[in-house]
Amino acid sequence: DPLPPPLPKKQLQRAESLPEPGSSHRCHGDPEPRAGSILYSTPAPQPRHGEGAPPRDRPSWAPKKPLTKSQSLGEPLARGGPPKGPAPSLKELTFGTADGELGQLLESPAGVCGVVLGCQEASLARLSAHMQEELVGPEERQQLLQAELAGKRWAALAVLDPRPCCQSGDAWYFRVGFTFEHRQLQFAAKVPKPCCSSLGVQSSLGSHCSIQRLLGRFTDRLPRELVLPGIPGKHSQGPSREEPACAAPQPVLQVLLCAEVPQQTLADFVKGSHALHRTSPGHYERLGCLLLLQLCMGLEHLRGQNVAQGDLCPENLLLVECPCPSQSQQGQKESLGLSLPRLLISSFFKLQEKQRPRSSSQEQDWSQGLAAPSPPAAAELNVGRLIYQILHVDISLENILGFGSKRLPEIPSLSIYSAGLKRLATLLLHGDPQQRVSIEQARGILQVLLWGPRQELFARSRKSLELLQSWLEVKRALLLLRFAENWAGARASPGLEEWLCCQYFQGVTEHTLYQVTQVLY
Repeated sequence: DPLPPPLPKKQLQRAESLPEPGSSHRCHGDPEPRAGSILYSTPAPQPRHGEGAPPRDRPSWAPKKPLTKSQSLGEPLARGGPPKGPAPSLKELTFGTADGELGQLLESPAGVCGVVLGCQEASLARLSAHMQEELVGPEERQQLLQAELAGKRWAALAVLDPRPCCQSGDAWYFRVGFTFEHRQLQFAAKVPKPCCSSLGVQSSLGSHCSIQRLLGRFTDRLPRELVLPGIPGKHSQGPSREEPACAAPQPVLQVLLCAEVPQQTLADFVKGSHALHRTSPGHYERLGCLLLLQLCMGLEHLRGQNVAQGDLCPENLLLVECPCPSQSQQGQKESLGLSLPRLLISSFFKLQEKQRPRSSSQEQDWSQGLAAPSPPAAAELNVGRLIYQILHVDISLENILGFGSKRLPEIPSLSIYSAGLKRLATLLLHGDPQQRVSIEQARGILQVLLWGPRQELFARSRKSLELLQSWLEVKRALLLLRFAENWAGARASPGLEEWLCCQYFQGVTEHTLYQVTQVLY
């Protein structure tokens, strides 16, 4: 056959404007891909008669004739179907992904199961990142606020309450306000107590949900209305009529501006929760597990920064109220007296610096009885002691320094968490450093206590990596379904416990579960 004449230029432009076969790229202005979505099934534009369209006497749904050589102007069709480009990443898959791209993934060796499991892991990672931003705020906004607070002092702040909202072992906290982007923000002014300061270390820490965040620092005289409990001569809330005009000036102190406003310390929480522990032991001890989990996660972060905690005691661990949950969840927790707060570590020092300041006889006993343990070792011992304190069990230094598990006080079995917490405390306070679990292992044990696998899983089947892998896959799927049902039904926003749960199932593996369950059970 003779070669056809060259096509006009306008026909070449029209041919280029048609969607290429097998292409999954969106056309300009389309909200979603045209092909591969049941929600967006817009038909492709049909060419006019004489330009490759079927004859008028043949319906458009009839089989088309093979394309002529003019097909070479567009992308040639492969004999087995559309051309195969690089398969999309599982992290990029969404409900609107074109069927052509999904088909490539389904033909991969992983198959349907691999695609579904990969999508679940990617979805958990996205949900976890979203929840963390809701809890601590966007990082960019914090950087803008830090720049705005640079150089500001007491004169630029509004003291909302002259009395401390919280008093820890090493500082007083005052609630202050600051106008930023036409909004009144509240944060805490941290006034360190004499001989208690870690300002230089705290300003260099990375962002973490369990670490106190620093927004700014300055040195200035305290406002006269501020009340510093326990300091002689600082109890007045402003000049009185009897005071002389030339009253002694307020001291000049270094102040930290912190993003979170603490409500109380862990010591205050434990002291006021005896009745709750008696009436609702299961709920209270689960809350204790969640607080200890936050502490372990913060300690892990500090070690990655080559920083250790200062005096790790209940008086120096701060509790911050989280954003309000949904109405239904809020009613259930208030009826039990439960509201999971964020736990913040607020005292730090560099590992290469001198040992922790020994501000009490406890520090001397640590050095004498434990042969001056390194700060990492002291962290495990302190966390073990905190378990007893949270469970309202008195434990003396003699019990700890004796290093005999038989000499440790008995923890009463009040809930499904009691035996696991007792086991963890024994492992953290073990006399043999080789048998003592690390903070990372303690975090894994707490996660298993909270979300499984529990020991009854191994009652029917012998524990194996295959069993634990199957358990993980099912639990991830059920967790995503639970989130979808909760948020669609009650329109509940995720909270701190949901974020901690996502963190667990996002990163845990069957190998880690095997090791942790071996130690715990």
